[in-house]
Amino acid sequence: MARTVALYAFALAAGAFALEWLEYKYVTRAFATETFIVLVALAFTGLGVWAGYRLTPKSVAAPFERNDAAAKSLGLTDRECQVLKLLAAGHANKEIARTLDVSPNTVKTHIANLFQKLEVERRTQAIRKARELRLLP
Repeated sequence: MARTVALYAFALAAGAFALEWLEYKYVTRAFATETFIVLVALAFTGLGVWAGYRLTPKSVAAPFERNDAAAKSLGLTDRECQVLKLLAAGHANKEIARTLDVSPNTVKTHIANLFQKLEVERRTQAIRKARELRLLP
């Protein structure tokens, strides 16, 4: 049974190949110029992809190192840096308070101190400025 199925499958594949070959021969005669242009375009596309892959430097991202000098010059405490990191992660004040085991009012005070030291008015500005100063990844 399997041999019969394989024989019929082979015969059908050979027939399909023959029909495709005949159609290919007709298309290449009828559209010779267009076929040539497409083949040249595909060759140049492949060459471009290969050259781009070979010539583009493979950069490995260095592990993040916090700029402690900037934190020190701004006068940021370790707790304020922790709050800033949690702010960047998108946590709300209550979540930050639970994570750090402090009251929400303490978190608000830390955030107010961060805004003053970073000279910003909003959380998003604080996060952007902290990233510019390499305090956050």
